[in-house]
Amino acid sequence: MFSERGGAVSRSEWPELVGASADQVVAAIRAEHPGREVVVVPEGSFVTMDYREDRVRVFVTADGRVAEVPRIG
Repeated sequence: MFSERGGAVSRSEWPELVGASADQVVAAIRAEHPGREVVVVPEGSFVTMDYREDRVRVFVTADGRVAEVPRIG
């Protein structure tokens, strides 16, 4: 993905990873963004509402599958 200026654009969400295993998703996001903290959160858990550019939350079901689109924040 590239911007109009020709530089690479950093992704902020990964919709294609919904339904995949949490381990696979964490590895894929860390490979793409090694400086970001990837946090696995059980579906339905309470989380803070702060926005952080260095964090990706991955909400997972009880069986370890990604339940929502992982996104930066």
